[in-house]
Amino acid sequence: MNLSPLRLAAVTLALSLAPLTLFAAEAPIAASLTLDASRPGPVISRHIYGHFSEHLGRCIYEGIWVGEGSSIPNTKGYRNDVIAALRTLKVPQLRWPGGCFADEYHWRDGIGPREKRPAMINTHWGGVVENNHFGTHEFLDFCELLGIAPYVCLNVGSGTVQEAMEWVEYMTSDAQSPMANLRRAHGRDKPWKVPFLAIGNESWGCGGNMSPAFYADNYKRYNTFVKNYVPGAEGRISRIACGPNEGNYEWTEVLMKNVGNRMNGLALHYYTLPTGNWRGSKGSSTEFAEDLWFATLSRTLKMEELVTKHSAIMDQHDPQKRIGLVVDEWGTWYDVEPGTNRGFLYQQSTMRDAIVAALNLHIFHAHADRVTMANIAQIVNVLQSVILTDKEKMLLTPTYHAMEMMNVHQDATSLPVTLTTPDYAVGANKIPAVSASASRDKAGKIHLSFADCDPNKPATVTCKLAGVAAKSATGRVLTAPAMNTHNTFAAPNAVQPAPFSGATLAGDTLTVTLPSKSVVVVELN
Repeated sequence: MNLSPLRLAAVTLALSLAPLTLFAAEAPIAASLTLDASRPGPVISRHIYGHFSEHLGRCIYEGIWVGEGSSIPNTKGYRNDVIAALRTLKVPQLRWPGGCFADEYHWRDGIGPREKRPAMINTHWGGVVENNHFGTHEFLDFCELLGIAPYVCLNVGSGTVQEAMEWVEYMTSDAQSPMANLRRAHGRDKPWKVPFLAIGNESWGCGGNMSPAFYADNYKRYNTFVKNYVPGAEGRISRIACGPNEGNYEWTEVLMKNVGNRMNGLALHYYTLPTGNWRGSKGSSTEFAEDLWFATLSRTLKMEELVTKHSAIMDQHDPQKRIGLVVDEWGTWYDVEPGTNRGFLYQQSTMRDAIVAALNLHIFHAHADRVTMANIAQIVNVLQSVILTDKEKMLLTPTYHAMEMMNVHQDATSLPVTLTTPDYAVGANKIPAVSASASRDKAGKIHLSFADCDPNKPATVTCKLAGVAAKSATGRVLTAPAMNTHNTFAAPNAVQPAPFSGATLAGDTLTVTLPSKSVVVVELN
């Protein structure tokens, strides 16, 4: 049977919205959950749902910024479609300008009239010419436009203390001072609010190949000259130290011991690679069998181990949990899409990535007493993006939809859940088949989010509710016919949320039937 592209898109959309029984060919596995709303836990910071943007590939240029003269509809050079999507997503903060790019970025090159800004070579990402048309004003104005908290990364690797000090003054000082007056000369009278500042990026690698002790000394130097120019809590800048790469526990130990009370956060980086191979093939983002589906989810769950062990070291030095663990960069990393620049890290996002997002967020929720911020890498057109663009076209990825559904947990109070779940096994290896999390928002509504990791079997979760006076349950579901179903510019709605009818409430028992390979969010009313 031959289908036109339009007819194919319609069929794909119909399948994505079909009744849940369409994907329930096998009998559901059984899981159980208890939720005790009378024992609230810590607040799940909205900043766990943060994002990362770098001068890398088409993240900034074309992804966010097209310029005022572009034929693509824009507001002051920023894409209107991206603006609307990010507002719906409720992005809490955005990290910029990197990434590895941050430690070769010199902020003075990105201010003043754009036609006079000097160009540079982006040596990390494709060797392309960076024209510096998107700089400090463009980034901070974009954040202001969207109500996003800016998270700026200072250049420690190739910059100077003076350069960093003057950038902070330029951005945040309201005094009659040299840098504040330079900002005014470039068209911005009042300072911006910059609540988060990273002192370097990956200083153990692309940010300078430093030892932890050497970086700790550098951190103290730079931090000395990062000033709070606005008095009071409102003007206080949270300083984020470069933390460990994956399981480098020595780095955490040295930083906590030597820097400790001088930082507000310690940044952890961990990416999910299906093959676990940094130097060879990382696997395709769309062409994979169940073994790589399983490997991807299994490697994602290593985040639990990393957060737990790094938190334990932090607890020894900071039992009051004053310092946050900031998961600065997380997400999937595959081979680039065929035919694209290897240095641009452009990849697709499938239903597999939506599950990865849900699993990571559930881990962060479970450690909300220590994990205060996280940033998925990256926001548009790079790695596990929530948005993809192709000139005037834009689409939302399954990762976007999973994070949008789950943003009901932002700034909500976590509620303890005890989950008993069968395993999902491939060969001799196994992981929990079901993942879950719960919270109560400021309006008193309780939300439960679930992920069914098994691509073949639905799951019935029987939930016993304590301290809950609910009369009904509603929800949304994100699922797809195949593991690698993804949205394309020809069929942008192949994966999208749909109303969920698989939740029933009887007294203190909530029964939820999850489709295979799904993310589900249920609201108790």
